[in-house]
Amino acid sequence: MSEPDLSRVDIPDLKAYRLRPDPAPMVPAEPRRKWMDATNQRFAYRCIPMPIANATGWELLSPIEFKVSWTGGNDVDALTVKATKDEDSDQVGSFISSHFGYGIMTFSPGYLFRTSPGWATWVRGSPNESYSILQPLEGIVETDWLPFTFTMNWRFAYPGEIRIPKGERLCFITPVAHAVVGEIEPRILDIEDDPDLAKRFGTWRESRNTFNAALKAEDPEIVKKGWERRYVNADTLGATSPDFHINKRRMKTPKEPEE
Repeated sequence: MSEPDLSRVDIPDLKAYRLRPDPAPMVPAEPRRKWMDATNQRFAYRCIPMPIANATGWELLSPIEFKVSWTGGNDVDALTVKATKDEDSDQVGSFISSHFGYGIMTFSPGYLFRTSPGWATWVRGSPNESYSILQPLEGIVETDWLPFTFTMNWRFAYPGEIRIPKGERLCFITPVAHAVVGEIEPRILDIEDDPDLAKRFGTWRESRNTFNAALKAEDPEIVKKGWERRYVNADTLGATSPDFHINKRRMKTPKEPEE
């Protein structure tokens, strides 16, 4: 498979301007999840789109350890935040606050983000991750023009308390082609409208059913193989190989200015 020609692609900018000397750490997103590690033979990672999604962005980590609790009330004071270490007491309020009420915890990363024209920033919780009693509130922010910050917000699903360790993923950001995505017009077709695709789909379906039946019957050869690797290997079942395909992703580490 040939490498895609990125020379013809405009790679967008993503700039993070520090607003304080100690903003939240910003790191390439991790593909791994503890619950995926715990699956038998780590089979969850065989679904390649999941670890790819896990890693497609950058994570902003909690710079401190703290506890946050919600009584169930709608007032701002119904949610309280407290640092678990005395040395973090002066910082906790600048990073974590109760700004909106209604059981919403607000995280301020300490950056002003800017992207290339037409590109926005998708702000959310880390994909394929659970957060106990906290629910991430997602937003798409027009970072190509705004001269101010955004926050990442988490809503309590029900009253309670949770401890957030230092280094916890509190915000996941991914650039998105905001200016053009809304122009996409989906079309609904019958599979028979594309005879070649229908033929290749039928071949895949028959192969998949045969493989699963053999796996259920504990065929030693199939059990040893474990799983089909058509997606991993970009098996198009007879069509031209795709111009672009990856089995794993690692985003680039944010760069500091050169001195």
